[in-house]
Amino acid sequence: MSGQKNNLREKFLIIYPNLPLNARKETILVLEGQPITWEVAYFEIRNDTPASKKILEKLQELKLL
Repeated sequence: MSGQKNNLREKFLIIYPNLPLNARKETILVLEGQPITWEVAYFEIRNDTPASKKILEKLQELKLL
């Protein structure tokens, strides 16, 4: 895992538990035509799936991380 991805992952894992429960169901970005909620992003990032890198990069672009 690259240093930048690891740093973004750590930021995400700090932010996520502090989100209100209702906010976790909101769509935060669209990746390859699919809506990504905070919950989906958490699952992908926590499990270090191939999509997690793209999600972290998009969240950074959107200034959510």
